[in-house]
Amino acid sequence: MSDQKNLFITIGLSAAILLGFHFFYEAPRQRALQEAKARQEAAQALAAPPAPGAAPTGAPGAVAAGGVADALRDRATVLGEGQRITIRTPRLAGSLNLRGGRFDDLSLQDYRETVDKSSPAVTLLSPSGAPGAFFAEYGWTANGAAVPGPTTEWQAADQGELTPEHPVTLRWDNGQGLTFERTVAVDANYMFSISQKVTNNGAAAVTLYPYARIARASHPTLVGSYMLHEGPIGLMDGTLKEISYKDVAGETSKSFDTKGGWLGITDKYWLVSLVPDQAKSLTAHVTHQEKGDLYQTDYAEPSVTLEAGQSTESSERLFAGAKEMKLLDSYQDEQHIPLFNRAIDFGHLWFLTMPFSLALDFFGRLLGNFGLGIMLFTICLRTLMFPLAQKQFRSAAKMKKLQPQVEAIRKRAGDDKQKASIEMMALYKKEGANPMTGCLPVLIQMPIFWSLYKVLSVTIEMRHAPFFGWIHDLSAPDPTSLFNLFGLLPFAPPAFLHLGVWPILLGCTMFLLQKMTPTPGMDPTQQKVMMTMPLVFTWMMGSLPAGLVIYYVWSNLFSVTQQYVLMRRMGVKPT
Repeated sequence: MSDQKNLFITIGLSAAILLGFHFFYEAPRQRALQEAKARQEAAQALAAPPAPGAAPTGAPGAVAAGGVADALRDRATVLGEGQRITIRTPRLAGSLNLRGGRFDDLSLQDYRETVDKSSPAVTLLSPSGAPGAFFAEYGWTANGAAVPGPTTEWQAADQGELTPEHPVTLRWDNGQGLTFERTVAVDANYMFSISQKVTNNGAAAVTLYPYARIARASHPTLVGSYMLHEGPIGLMDGTLKEISYKDVAGETSKSFDTKGGWLGITDKYWLVSLVPDQAKSLTAHVTHQEKGDLYQTDYAEPSVTLEAGQSTESSERLFAGAKEMKLLDSYQDEQHIPLFNRAIDFGHLWFLTMPFSLALDFFGRLLGNFGLGIMLFTICLRTLMFPLAQKQFRSAAKMKKLQPQVEAIRKRAGDDKQKASIEMMALYKKEGANPMTGCLPVLIQMPIFWSLYKVLSVTIEMRHAPFFGWIHDLSAPDPTSLFNLFGLLPFAPPAFLHLGVWPILLGCTMFLLQKMTPTPGMDPTQQKVMMTMPLVFTWMMGSLPAGLVIYYVWSNLFSVTQQYVLMRRMGVKPT
C-alpha cells in the first residue's frame, strides 16, 4: 500500500511539473514567438504597403521591397536612421522622412499624453519599424518606368526646416528621363499642402498613376467605440462613410468612386486625412492586410500620360491633428473641404450636437473653466426648456396632490387591479389630471439630453480639462472611490467597485427627484423596484466621464428646485 501511495504521489508530482512547465514557460515562450513574428510581419508590410486598388498590375513603384525591418525597434532608433527634414510649427513637431518622402513623425504640441503638463506630447504619426507605425505617403505607379517608392531617397532642394513660413522642396530623378519634384508646405495648425510636378525629359511617352495613402499597423484600443466611430472615415461623393476596423478585417476591402471629398483614419480626438483636389474624380479604397495586421486608406487618381517634353502638376492636402470644431469649420469654409467638421462623430442628431458643442466651448472659454461652462450651459438649456418642464412639473404636482385618494382607492380595491384602475381613471377625469401629460415633455427632452451626452463624450475641449478639487480631467471618471473611503485607505479598488463622490451625488439627486415625482398606476411593489433606479444609475455613471456626471447632478438640482417651488405654490407638500 505504501509503494502504491508513493507511485500516485510521484505521478501527481510529475504531472504538476509538466503542467507547470507548459503554463509558466512553454506557453509564454510560444506567445512571445508569435508576437515577435506578428511584429516582424507588421514591419515588413509597412515597409512596402499594398498598392492602391486602381494601380496597374505589377506596378514596380508601389511594391518595392527594399529596407524591410526585421522586427520592431525603439521609435527614437528608427527616427535616427536616414535623413529627415525637421517639421516645426506652433502646434506640431516632427520630421519628414526623405526615404520615401513619408509623413511618419508627428507630435501634437498642444496635447499631452496625461493630465501632467510635463508628460510627453501626443504622438500621432510614427515610422515603419517602430511600435504603432502610422504614416501618410504620396506617389505614383507606372508600367515600364522607374518611379519613387517607399525606399527612394529624395533630395532636399534647399536647406532649412519645414515651417509655416518656409516650405521645402524634394527632388528625385529616375535616370531614365523622368524628374519628380514635390513641394510641401504647412500652415500654423494641422494642414499640409503637397504640390507635385513630374517632367518627362525622355524620348518616349510615359503613363503614370498618381495615388496617396494612409497606412496603420493594427489599430489602437478603441476608447469610445460604444459612443462614437473610430477607424476609416471619409466623404465619398457627398456621403459620409464611417467604416469600422472589423468591417475590413480579414483581407476585406471596400471601394468608392468619388469626385473630391476626403479620406482618412480617425481616433476619438485625432484625425489623419487625405484631401485630394476637389475637382478630380477618384477611386478610393479601404483595405486590411492580415499579414502584419495592416489597415490602409488610399485613393488612386486617373492615369496621366506624359509625352516627351511634357510635365504634369497636381496639388493635394493632408490633415494630421486634433479634431477641433472651429478649426475643422474654418478648413471647410475657407479651403472648401465639404463636411469636414463631420469628422467629429456628432451622430444622427448632429443638428443639435454641433451647436451644443460650440456653445459649450464658448462658455468654457468665457468662464475659464470647462466645468463651469457645463453648468452655465445647463442653466441656459433648462431655461429654454422651461415651458416644457413647467408643464411636466405641474402635472407631477397635481398627481402628487391626488396621491392620498389614489392610495385609498387601491386599499378599497384590494387585489382587484382592474377595479382600482377604473376608479383611478374616473378620479383623474373628475379632477382634470392626466397621468400622461408629464410624459410628453420628457419624450421631447430626451433627444436634447442625449445630444448633450454625446457632445460631452466626444468633444476634445473636455479632454484633460480640470474642474475644482479632485477633478483634474473632465473626460475621465471621478478618481475617488467609496470603497477606499475616497483615498483614505491605501489601496485602489477594482474597476467594478469604482464609485466616486460625483456619481454618489448623482444618485442622491435622482433619489430626491424621484421622491418628489409620483408614479401613477404603479403598485407598491413596482414603486419599490423603481426606487432602485438611482442605485443602478449611480453604478453606471461611476465609470463615465466626470463632466457628464457633473452635468446630470447640476441638471437634477435644477429640476429639484423647480419642482419644489412649483409644489409649494400649488399647495402640495413636497416629500
